[in-house]
Amino acid sequence: MKYELIPTRDGYGKALLKLVEKNKNIIVMDADVAKSTRTNWVAEKYPDSFMDMGICEQDLVGTAAGLALGGMIPFCTTYCVFLVGRAWDQIRTTVCYNNLNVKFAGAHAGISVGPDGATHQSLEDVALMRVLPNMKVVIPCDSIETEKATMAIAQIEGPCFIRFGREAVPVITTEDTPFEFGKAYTVREGSDVAIIANGAMVYEAMVAAVELEKEGISAMIVNLHTIKPLDVDAIIAAAKKTGAVVTAEEHQLFCGTGSTVAECLSQHFPTPVEMVGIRDKFGESGPAEDLMIKYGLSAAGIIDSVKNVLNKKAK
Repeated sequence: MKYELIPTRDGYGKALLKLVEKNKNIIVMDADVAKSTRTNWVAEKYPDSFMDMGICEQDLVGTAAGLALGGMIPFCTTYCVFLVGRAWDQIRTTVCYNNLNVKFAGAHAGISVGPDGATHQSLEDVALMRVLPNMKVVIPCDSIETEKATMAIAQIEGPCFIRFGREAVPVITTEDTPFEFGKAYTVREGSDVAIIANGAMVYEAMVAAVELEKEGISAMIVNLHTIKPLDVDAIIAAAKKTGAVVTAEEHQLFCGTGSTVAECLSQHFPTPVEMVGIRDKFGESGPAEDLMIKYGLSAAGIIDSVKNVLNKKAK
């Protein structure tokens, strides 16, 4: 499978340009990394709709809260590890507690940040954000879906968090691919196992499914781009259809996508589950592709997990 490679952050930048052109109440805010996050596209074309707060993530969130109280719709943007890590208290107490209409964009998420190393590889952010009351969480798979997701959260009242990486990833969706916030999308039908993935791992799931098919294993793929609110019905339907589930995420296994799916199934339809993700480790510096493979975030890792879960299903 060959697809065009485009950074997901490009979709974020494109959406912001459309949003500020249509709505003068939208204000794009950054913490001194505008070129990296693509918010510089807004700064250059619509400077009155842009604020650079400098390397002050806590002030970024506090100022955004004040702007939201004044009727603005702030998009707080910076590296994911610093946004969620350094400003979590302000996100929790100032924004979420008051249910303010602030949007958070965590760029350069996951281990695929690569050479920047463990300090910059945000592997805990989904856990920290999905636990917050009033917060909504979306993890798009490519640049087109990132653009759609950004446009969608602008229309949702209350705090929202969108997460995307730095590396160029295959564009596996099109303008016509269905996207509805809060609703999972079935990328591929299958009968033996359901691979539930998001972010860059959706493509890896697609590669894995092709290889599994050669071995006579039919894999369903579900793009669970929205973690909160969770599409419980779609997860249950996938589990009922296949009887086995593999989750795949570029995040710690604790409290991420895998945990979310397992929580859902344990309550509604107990099903064998295997999880692909970071196994309680910090990352390290290295090429993004090499790190994804080393930490098991590849098609090969998904294939191994599928075979493991099918053994559980057989028993």
